[in-house]
Amino acid sequence: MIKIPEEVEKIIEKLQSQGFEGYPVGGCVRDVLRGASPEDFDIATNALPQDVQKIFKKSFSDNKFGTVTVFTKAKQENLKEIQITTYRTERNYKDARRPESVNFVKNIEEDLKRRDFTINAMALKKIKNKKEGKTSYEIVDPFSGEKDLKNKIIRAVGDPQERIGEDALRMMRAIRFSASLGFKIEKETKEAIKKNAHLLSKISKERIRDEFIKIIMSKRATHGIEDLRKTDLLKVFLPELLESYKVAQNKHHIYDCYEHSIYSLKYADEKNFGMHVRLAALLHDIGKPRSKKGEGEGATFYNHEVIGARMTKKILERLKFKKEDIEKITLLVRYHLFYYNVGEVSESSIRRLVRKVGKENMEKLLQVRMADRIGSGVPKAEPYRLRHMRYLMERISQDPISSNMLKISGNEIMKIMNISPGPVIGDVLSILLLKVINDPKKNTKEELKKEVEKLKEKNFEEIKKEAGFAKEEIDKTESKRDEMTKKRYWVT
Repeated sequence: MIKIPEEVEKIIEKLQSQGFEGYPVGGCVRDVLRGASPEDFDIATNALPQDVQKIFKKSFSDNKFGTVTVFTKAKQENLKEIQITTYRTERNYKDARRPESVNFVKNIEEDLKRRDFTINAMALKKIKNKKEGKTSYEIVDPFSGEKDLKNKIIRAVGDPQERIGEDALRMMRAIRFSASLGFKIEKETKEAIKKNAHLLSKISKERIRDEFIKIIMSKRATHGIEDLRKTDLLKVFLPELLESYKVAQNKHHIYDCYEHSIYSLKYADEKNFGMHVRLAALLHDIGKPRSKKGEGEGATFYNHEVIGARMTKKILERLKFKKEDIEKITLLVRYHLFYYNVGEVSESSIRRLVRKVGKENMEKLLQVRMADRIGSGVPKAEPYRLRHMRYLMERISQDPISSNMLKISGNEIMKIMNISPGPVIGDVLSILLLKVINDPKKNTKEELKKEVEKLKEKNFEEIKKEAGFAKEEIDKTESKRDEMTKKRYWVT
């Protein structure tokens, strides 16, 4: 039973009521048939763009390809805007990406011929049973896309050489679909990609970056990177990574540099880490081939993290990544080798690392380190020392329990009690601090002034005795908080 959202059905019905056709088409059909939620819905029609805009008042069109965007009242983000495109063919792909001209055609089958892959070259025909008053959908599938969908195959529509020649970005898209859907690229299509890999250099870096990110963020990211390597696409937009291919490491690693990067990315993928961590996991040792000295178990890679950070920055700038993304990923590569052994590294060292990397990036840095460890072939991603570091990081990030937390100053206390500076001021602050720890609502200037007025009635010896008890209780609270933090990370 094929189900189409109400907003899409209403648009089709409106087109049909005006004597036109309307078909859900492309990626949304692919996703509906495999039981997934489409990112968006596209409709193909024989209505010309000006006809579509007459029918749908809340719409706009600002391109030469016959696409009109129609606004709906849907609450779902992927249904708020629906694109309607006139059946068309495309000609003269001079830049290996965009057609110089489009010709409108009369039927859906002609339109489907211009699509990239068979699984994206299907449409749904709405059929209404007048007797039963029910609506159903029939699959329009001239290139056996449903069969390829069932068999999990990425196959170019018609001649793969022609499809790639029309739009070289389709090579990246084929690998992205393979990585995200878990499908296999059909032999002839894959061979055509390798043969035409050089055409990718004609595509804008922004377009390549977007597809690369989608591959990195897919469920089979490592398969995607391997396909990019085997088809020579990696050579076009990320040749630095290929420098590490078959570069042997030392006794601390069981994989070569390239394999290590791939397995590091695989762990980041499995743990569903974010884009910054995944890219840093892939690129963290990219400086090793250029820093390598010697061979065999004793080979060294001094300063590879510094060299790698410079290389990473250049790569990401070349691919037009956002400035903030470049900064974060470069930092993660630069400091992924941070040293930490329990009992050897002080809190001040951790504070220095946090200042360099940024408190907001520390969790990501630890995730890169975990990916690096698994990529080296060790069984544990997070050993005791990394858990202990997490504990120390949280400990130094916690606000200390001190009188600085109070909403009253020593000067205000002296004014209320009519006394001069002296030890009694510290005693009063300790008493007030314990009261706030026990009841945080008391930490207002008004409430604390009331407490100081009460203490004003006592002599200094009574205040000193009460302050001694308060300090002991505050120390117990600090120790208890520290113990709870230790338990959270299973450290002693």
